[in-house]
Amino acid sequence: MMMTTTQRILDLAAAARASLDEELVLLLHEANELYQQGLHDLHRSVAARLGELTTAELMTAAETAGMPCDSAQGRDEVILLLAVAEWEMTPAAMAYAEMAEDAARRGVCLIPEAEP
Repeated sequence: MMMTTTQRILDLAAAARASLDEELVLLLHEANELYQQGLHDLHRSVAARLGELTTAELMTAAETAGMPCDSAQGRDEVILLLAVAEWEMTPAAMAYAEMAEDAARRGVCLIPEAEP
C-alpha cells in the first residue's frame, strides 16, 4: 500500500511530539519537503481546474477565499493564491503548521542561526 503525502505528514507530526533537537529537525525537513510537494501538486490541479476563468473571476474567487489581491497581480499569481488558500485547509497543511509551531515553541526551526 502506498502512503499518501497527507498520511506521511500526519505520521511525522505525531512522531515530532516525542522528538528532540536533531531528530525533530530531520522530521521537520521531511515534512517541509512533503508540504511543498503537496502545495505544488495542488497548484497544478487548481491551475487546470480554473484555467477557463477570466482574471477578474479569479480575483473575485481569491477575495472570496480570504486571499486579498489587487490588479497589479498577474493571473498566475492569483491562481497560486487560490491554491494556497485551498492547501492551507487540508489536513496535511494543518498538521505541518501545528508541527512547525510546536517545534518553534521548543526552540527548533529549519532556519539556521546566524553566525555572530
